Order: sequence, then structure tokens, then C-alpha cells
Amino acid sequence: MGLFSFIKGQFIEVIEWTDDTNEIVHQFPVYDKAIKMGARLTVRESQAAIFLNEGQIADVFGPGTYTLSTQNMPVLTALKSWKYAFNSPFKADVYFVNTRNFTDQKWGTTNPIMMRDPEFGAIRMRGFGSYAFRVQDPALFLKEIFGTQSSFGSDQIGGYLKSVIVSGVSDLIGEAKIPIMDIAVQYDELSSALRTKLEPIFNGMGLSLSGFFIENISLPEEVEKMIDRKSSMSIAGNLDQYMKFQAAESLRDAANNPDSGLAGAGASLGAGMAMGQMFNQAMKPSADAVEPQSAAPAHPASPVDTEPCAQCGHGLKPSEKFCPECGTPRPEKKFCTECGGSLSSTMKFCPSCGNKV
Repeated sequence: MGLFSFIKGQFIEVIEWTDDTNEIVHQFPVYDKAIKMGARLTVRESQAAIFLNEGQIADVFGPGTYTLSTQNMPVLTALKSWKYAFNSPFKADVYFVNTRNFTDQKWGTTNPIMMRDPEFGAIRMRGFGSYAFRVQDPALFLKEIFGTQSSFGSDQIGGYLKSVIVSGVSDLIGEAKIPIMDIAVQYDELSSALRTKLEPIFNGMGLSLSGFFIENISLPEEVEKMIDRKSSMSIAGNLDQYMKFQAAESLRDAANNPDSGLAGAGASLGAGMAMGQMFNQAMKPSADAVEPQSAAPAHPASPVDTEPCAQCGHGLKPSEKFCPECGTPRPEKKFCTECGGSLSSTMKFCPSCGNKV
């Protein structure tokens, strides 16, 4: 091989990139080899080719096949002061940018998001989902994000995009003020609003947020238990129904736990007796029902239990709603949130289970 043939063999005549990786940007390996003027450039669909002159972005090529010349490289021609029909080899950095959609990118809250709920007050929530993005402006992306690396993958920008998304999610959910009990039916609307909110930020990096989805928003375990308890009480309807529901639950748990032995049997017996008493009371005629005048009481009347007035201490009869001495309304009855037992207005702990009132 002669010297001229050797030198000619160092000139790059075909420039293309067959994308079989997850890279967003790939540098074509020019190194010290010169590109032959008249070389063939092939840019496939979902690609863009960018020529750099000493780190400065010059010409950008979209999908197609090109024969490199001064006519289709106007910026590089001007930067290098080439004359018309310049035909000598030249050196330039060539980068291929993948403009396809990068789907199934995951986002999630690393730390809980604090928000104020109208029903439960201040609560902590977590969220996660997926998103998709693509390079919309290859030159801007190269300038703002990529720099001059030899390659760049979606994982290298994923952490930053995740931070941008979580910040937007926290801000939008806080502004929306949607009750946590209703937020699940708003996933699509929130996803659409978040995409609109985040799109300008992505555009500023040369990207486009082509898809965004909220898959789940969850609450801490203790809040979920509170919601379950509230749901159970709502289904029960009132305290009497709730007590029956609790007794039935105890019976079911004892029946499903054959290893509990005597303790389980005692629990079953106690729950059964409690249910029997409650059903018996429910079936009794009202105490206020009028009996025939001819019927004489079998036993002398027992003293009526009274409750002290919170204002003056006068004993209030069960039928009195206001104090006959000072007119203060009768204190409202309280019930233990743990066992459902009746409490007086002065009690600080439940006498049945010890729960703090």
C-alpha cells in the first residue's frame, strides 16, 4: 500500500450510528481521523446528528442521508472560513442524539410529603408513578445538559428529573387541597395538570415530557388504621350498632383462633354474653312506656341516679336536660374511642380499658 493510499484510508467516509443501547447521546468515534469532504452521513429516524467545531455547536442534521459539502454545512463552513466547493478533509466532533421516547421512567417520593387534610389534619403521604420524555431540541440539550462527554444515558439524568417531578407533585397537591379520601379518583386530572406544570421546565433543558402518570398515593400505616376504624364506625351507624359489631368481630376472631385455649373460650363466652345483653336491651320496651294505672309496683322505687351539674354541683336527674338551679346545659355524654364505654365529663381515663380520653 502506498503512502497516499494509507493516508486516504484514514479519512472517514461513512458516518452513522446504529442505536442498540439506551444512550441519549453518542459521540461518533472520529478521534484524530479526519472526515472526508463528500463523506456520507446517515441519520436514522428518531436521531439527530450535531457537528461541533472546537466545542462550539455548528450544523444539526435531522433524519436522512447526506453527502457532506459546503452547501449543507453552512455554519461549519463559516466557522472554518472554507471557500466554496472546499474539498479537503476536515476535523469536527460528531454527536448523535437519540430523539425517541424514553418510556417507563420511574419517579417516587424519597421522603413523605407533608400536607394538611380538612378531615384528618396534618398528614404524611407518599406517591410514585412513571413518566416518559424525549429530546425535543438536540442542540439545546447538548448545550444545557450533555456537555462534552463521549456518551450519555437516561440514568444519568434520571435523578435530576425525578427531583423536578417530586417537587412539582408536592406543590400541586398542596395547592389542589383535595381531601385524601377523594384523591384516588383525581389521579388522571392531577397527572394532566402536573404534565402541564412541568413541561416548561423540561423544555428549558431541550426535553419534552411526553407522558406522566400517578400510579398510587399512600398514607402511613397509622393513618390507614384510623381510616379503617372510622369506616367501621360509619358502617355501624351509632354506638349501639358499633358495640354489636365489635362483639361480632370478637366472636369471629376467637373462632378463627383455636389455639387460644381457655382465653379464647372466655373471650367467646364474654362476647356472646355481651351480645345477648345488648340484644335483650334492644328488645325491651321503653322505660318511658305508660303502664296501666291498676298495676301496682312490685317493689319500692329505687333512688334515682343523679349527675352533678358542671356549674353549681346540683344533682341532675336523667330526664333533666338543664340544671334547675343555674340553667346550665347538661354535659354531653362521652364514650371511649377504644372500647366504646360510657364516660362522665370529668373522667380523664376510661375505667373499663384505661384508654386516655
